[in-house]
Amino acid sequence: MTMRTDYCGTLRASDIGRTVTVCGWVDTRRVHSEHLAFIDLRDHTGIVQCVVDEKLDLRSEYVAAITGVVRERFEGKTNENLETGEIEIGDASVEVLSVAEPPPFPMHERTDVDETLRLRHRYVDLRKPRMQRNLRTRADVNSAIRGAMERQGFVEIETPMLIASTPEGARDFVVPSRLKPGSFYALPQSPQMFKQLCMVGGIDRYYQIARCLRDEDLRADRQFEFMQLDMEASFVTQADVIEFVSEAVRDAAEAVTGDRPGEIPHMTWHEAMERFGSDKPDVRFGMELTEMTDIFEGTEANVFKVDCVKGILHEGGAKHMGRNAIDALTDKCKRWGAKGLAWFRVGEGAQLDGALTKFMSDAEIAAVPERLGAAEGDLVLMIAADRRTVNHVLGLLRLELGRPPVTDGGLNFLWVTEFPLFEALSDSGKPIPAHHPFTMPHEDDVEKLATASGEEFLDIRSQAYDLVLNGWELGSGSVRIHRPEIQARIFELLGIGEEEAELKFGFLLDAFRYGAPPHAGFAFGIDRLAALLAGEENIREIIAFPKTQSGGDPLTNAPTPVDEGHLEELGLRLLPPST
Repeated sequence: MTMRTDYCGTLRASDIGRTVTVCGWVDTRRVHSEHLAFIDLRDHTGIVQCVVDEKLDLRSEYVAAITGVVRERFEGKTNENLETGEIEIGDASVEVLSVAEPPPFPMHERTDVDETLRLRHRYVDLRKPRMQRNLRTRADVNSAIRGAMERQGFVEIETPMLIASTPEGARDFVVPSRLKPGSFYALPQSPQMFKQLCMVGGIDRYYQIARCLRDEDLRADRQFEFMQLDMEASFVTQADVIEFVSEAVRDAAEAVTGDRPGEIPHMTWHEAMERFGSDKPDVRFGMELTEMTDIFEGTEANVFKVDCVKGILHEGGAKHMGRNAIDALTDKCKRWGAKGLAWFRVGEGAQLDGALTKFMSDAEIAAVPERLGAAEGDLVLMIAADRRTVNHVLGLLRLELGRPPVTDGGLNFLWVTEFPLFEALSDSGKPIPAHHPFTMPHEDDVEKLATASGEEFLDIRSQAYDLVLNGWELGSGSVRIHRPEIQARIFELLGIGEEEAELKFGFLLDAFRYGAPPHAGFAFGIDRLAALLAGEENIREIIAFPKTQSGGDPLTNAPTPVDEGHLEELGLRLLPPST
């Protein structure tokens, strides 16, 4: 038998006349008269008002069990802000289950509290309605994802946490081996290798809500340890994987918001870069990059005698942005890689006004505002450089000027496809992979692996795809290489010889010799999805016990030194700190 009959926040007018017992924490205490006091008792479901003896010693955050009769509040005393605002518990008896010191910070949400203080006393912070709501939102997301994956025929399989170090793009967290001194395990950055081995093993459709760890700098959307939906399927296409994942995120969104997103639009990487200057475009607002290179073909203005000229339109910007603000934007553009920022105010009759107009022809001056659809009071901002720099800088400038808070504007999911297979060339001219080396080239570009040279490698597309939500990258995936001749060519292009390939990927390559089916997969961050569904801009708000941005844990003081005896047992010796 439980200690309570009901939860605090579930009582309603329909319960009037019932004798109930509720348990929770004292939220507030208000003296009503010489003999009576009002106690707001709180649990994870909400608050209920209880009328108790004023002489009782009940203070903030005391834990109590209160038994009494549910009754209607007096006329004019209802609280429309509470679900339980029509009723109260009267004729109450109280059992104090635990006394409490004054909380380290105010418990109501209206007060801003230093994050370090909140995390130092996270067990108290978790009692707040916001954290209770967020953690339950996260649980709903997990449950919906599991349901969607299993409905689609996926099998949940756990993969190891202690693995060999594999090159995945970020630094590993390493764990020393006691039984093999001088050797180390790595904590998984992802289950990538193992899920591909599951495909070789005939699992067909694998998924896991996997804990992953990466030793990289922290920020609002990144923690050392994070949770992701990890999935892989055999005998499928890119389109199949996209539909599997879309179904899971639609289910998750519906579980939290009550509304089911429609079909998720697709956009190629090339279109995203040309229109938004980003491979994770925020499509909630306009201010798209507009091509202007053709306008300045044959120009006499030296600043525009470059490979690419693009601009964005800041509507109304000329009215509220002064010269100092524009100069600050110019400085940012220079830090981002541009030589400068060409800017113009738009005056009466859509006439351009700016220092550079004296170097431009009348046709150019007329064409720019016409191309952008500019009107009086607008601000025209342009970058002239190589195409990659133009897209990059204008993409950042667009976000700087127009991006709303990440939780505004609803849920705007987007699939970005056809990422480049290679992102750059090394000093020796070898292509640098944009993804892991098992990513399949685009079907129409496979033959280019044999014929391309130099910059031509950068035009080879991959079968890689990302899911984006409100400008946040939720996750990425790809069709994997299962044909040995293609894999051999990729290794050759990357300068990975047989010995190195065997050392880094030997167990996977060996498995592929025994019959690897065509397969593809994906992984997305559950922390990021849950944060956006909960209306939070920082994933720390939907994680029970996160790290600070500096990587520390104020609650346990981790990371902490290790006892010298333990180090000796592991065969380790610390170097003196660098000065």
